[in-house]
Amino acid sequence: MSSVREKNSGSTASPGLLVGRFDYALDPKKRFTIPAGWRDVMGTPAYVYVMPDPREKCLNLVPPGEMEGRLEKLRAKALFDRKASEAMRIIGEHSEQLSLDVQGRIRVRDRLLNFAGIDDKVVMIGAFNRIQIWSPALRPDVEAVDQKTLADAVDQLQF
Repeated sequence: MSSVREKNSGSTASPGLLVGRFDYALDPKKRFTIPAGWRDVMGTPAYVYVMPDPREKCLNLVPPGEMEGRLEKLRAKALFDRKASEAMRIIGEHSEQLSLDVQGRIRVRDRLLNFAGIDDKVVMIGAFNRIQIWSPALRPDVEAVDQKTLADAVDQLQF
C-alpha cells in the first residue's frame, strides 16, 4: 500500500458516521486509499463523489447515500428554474464521480488536487456525513486536543 503511515486518531463511532483522521501518501499514479472502516460505514460503495469545498481549500468526498439524499431535494426544484439550474451546473462542473478499485483507492483529477494544494500526501478527516481531504500543509498533525476550539465547535452545532 502507498501509505506512509495510517494514523487513526479516532474511529468510525457508529454506522453512518465518518470520524477520525488518516494521513496517506499518494501512490505513483496519484491514488490514495479510503480506509476500510470508512468504506464499511459508507456501505462499501462502488463510487464516491468528490468536490471542492466552497469555503475552505480542501476537497469533500461525499458518499453516494449522502449525495442521493441531497439530490432528492434538488429534484423538488422546477426543472428549468434558472438559479437552481445554474447552481447545479456549477457544482456539477467542479465535481467528480470516482470509482473505487478493489483496494479502495481513488484517483482525483489533477485540477481538484491543485485546488486543494495536494501534491504527494493527503490528510483525510471524517466530518460525520463526508470526508474532507486536505493538504498536510493546511491541516498539520495536532498532538493535543485544543479544548477551546472543540468547545466552540460543540457550541456552534449545539451538539
